Amino acid sequence: MSSTRVAVPEMGRARAAKLEAIRRRLREASSVVLTTHVNPDGDGIGSMVALASRLMRQGAEATIITPSRVPESLRFLLTDVPALVAEDPSAADPLNGADTIAILDTAEPKRLGRLPDHALRTGGVLIDHHPPVGPPLVEPAIRDPSACATGELVFDLLSLDDEPVTAVEARALYAAIATDTGSFRFSNTVSRTHAIASVLLDSGVDPGAMYRALYGVYSRGRLALIRLAIERLEVDPRAPIAWISLDHRALSRTGARGEDMEGLVEFPRRLEGIEVGLMFRGLSRARTKVSFRSNGEVDVSEVAQLLGGGGHTKASGALIELDLEETVRVVLDELRPLVEKVAASG
Repeated sequence: MSSTRVAVPEMGRARAAKLEAIRRRLREASSVVLTTHVNPDGDGIGSMVALASRLMRQGAEATIITPSRVPESLRFLLTDVPALVAEDPSAADPLNGADTIAILDTAEPKRLGRLPDHALRTGGVLIDHHPPVGPPLVEPAIRDPSACATGELVFDLLSLDDEPVTAVEARALYAAIATDTGSFRFSNTVSRTHAIASVLLDSGVDPGAMYRALYGVYSRGRLALIRLAIERLEVDPRAPIAWISLDHRALSRTGARGEDMEGLVEFPRRLEGIEVGLMFRGLSRARTKVSFRSNGEVDVSEVAQLLGGGGHTKASGALIELDLEETVRVVLDELRPLVEKVAASG
């Protein structure tokens, strides 16, 4: 296939104009640091790897620096690109030497750890698919929630070069899009998503190998954590809400890692008759992380934003400075009226 434009519908003029401004800025850069949100996921990592790979092919220095460590399950994507953690002493030189910071898959300064200061001092670009909240940290920027993933926006950015994606870029972008669409199951999957995936498959992605790398291997700790999570599953007697709550000792009790928490929220979400599934994870005695997942018309981002978080209409999160039990009570009190209203409307 000679060009991604042959198979994929046009991206739209507004998106193209914003991405062209980002492309021009990156073309002028000689040293770029790419970063994403804390607890980086497949979309953030895949998007950074694909863009970093393209930048290096064009002659720029490109280094990925994350505010927290990359999950073990995603490190296979980093074999071809330099990647560091912000707290590592070796990250200081590329951060101080960069002339551009590329922020991907988040626009919230509080989710960048200590990296916002570098971005404000150096300047750069921002590419995100979450609903905009507040002004962008840097310009030029694109924040386009119509994209299924930040990986879709990076795919469109690379397509402006009018050359095929490489196998490395394709694998990274496929991981980004597959993870943020729930392996093409979520409602953010549209025909254009599959058209992009088709191009990536033709560019060297092995979907079976990608599935095994992303989802196909469970540690014993993760299986123990899943068992504990299912034992802690509860259903609200007043509204179609189900949740799992795990305290801050769950990982040490099961031998699991923090990344093994990924996906546990799907168990309450998939329960028959449930509108919203929740996952409460106690990080300490007075700090709790909440994941929200909606099955239908409930916009869980409304509640997440009320509690200081954010995200998408059907997938959001919040970090609440309360203990686990109190957080469950507060979230349910805020969520119930919204869920009951939607359920009553049929």
